Amino acid sequence: MVRGAVIADTGPIVAFLNARDRHHEWAVRRFSELRAPLLTCEAVLSEACFVLRAVRGGPEAVIDLVHRGALALPFSLEQEASSIRKLLVKYRDVPMSLAAACLVRLSEQHAESAVVTLDGDFSVYRRHGRQAIPLITT
Repeated sequence: MVRGAVIADTGPIVAFLNARDRHHEWAVRRFSELRAPLLTCEAVLSEACFVLRAVRGGPEAVIDLVHRGALALPFSLEQEASSIRKLLVKYRDVPMSLAAACLVRLSEQHAESAVVTLDGDFSVYRRHGRQAIPLITT
């Protein structure tokens, strides 16, 4: 079990909320094992709402996770813009999305955190330029 905070990426949130997603059962199991709130950022919520736009009630369900306290948003892009820009430049060849950059930075702010993700690129990203990010993945 993770000692610190758990940071949620888009894929697991979408899988948790969409029973037709191939990772749905995995996401439900993982989320039931993790202590709420999971940390995330607005960019992840935007991606999740977009992906779930064709699922009836999908975008509302994303926001309900915040409203119910299952997700917390302790990240400020305005305050972290310089750090996010550096990450986007460093990983431009991967490429790195805004959401991924925010989560990497969030993992730097929470030293013992792990990222729950379905995105293999997180195995490439490093916090503080050199530390592998602990992952919870399939």
